[in-house]
Amino acid sequence: MASLLESGWQYLITHFSEFQLATVITFLLHESVFFLSGLPSLFFERFGLFSKYKIQKKSNSPATQDRCVMRLMLYHLCVNLPVMIISYPTFRFMGLKSSLPLPPWTVVVSQILFFFIVEDFVFYWGHRILHTKWLYKHIHSIHHEHATPFGLTSEYAHPAEILFLGFATIIGPALTGPHLFTLWLWMALRVLETVEAHSGYHFPWSPSNFLPLYGGAEFHDYHHRVLYTKSGNYSSTFTYMDWIFGTDKGYRKLKALEEESKRL
Repeated sequence: MASLLESGWQYLITHFSEFQLATVITFLLHESVFFLSGLPSLFFERFGLFSKYKIQKKSNSPATQDRCVMRLMLYHLCVNLPVMIISYPTFRFMGLKSSLPLPPWTVVVSQILFFFIVEDFVFYWGHRILHTKWLYKHIHSIHHEHATPFGLTSEYAHPAEILFLGFATIIGPALTGPHLFTLWLWMALRVLETVEAHSGYHFPWSPSNFLPLYGGAEFHDYHHRVLYTKSGNYSSTFTYMDWIFGTDKGYRKLKALEEESKRL
């Protein structure tokens, strides 16, 4: 497996420059992971599939979904791609590597765990700030246009928010100067996590059923359907920040009521 990965990586660094790999190829990889993982919940909702696992009974209209997709494509081309190009020198300065050999899996796993922890901490505070009155009204309310989220709404946001919360995603890699392979894997996992959290479906195989402290779709869906001043659940991946600061009280109360109603 390792030799296969290294052979594939040798092909990439032979046919593309590091700049191309870190910008255009990274962008294409992001778009592929994002849309391939995000489109299924859009189709589930549109065609009424897996309705027993849908968290909210409400559904978005096809026109709303189409508008979301079109705006996402615009945001990604006009915001995400330029940011990737502009930030390349910074990552290069901080120690980004693309040459062989690929880093050991112990390094890859430890760095990605570090990225998740740092991202979750920074995202929590950034997201909580966005729920202050002025910032919510002028910036964050765009993301909350979809009170019933579906996977692709995870990146539907004001350009200023894309830059503001995007800092949480890149600060870990910027601090460690990882190999580009690690950066790609981190990006893919982070996209898959946020798409799942916005999917609007809680399946038996959802990660939150198996991973302790993992938020997931049910945890984040509550954040979208409750009035912004009382929503809580500000974390991105894990739940411990909300638990520590008591910003998940509404959600925990709701879950307690649901459990009590099941026993009756």
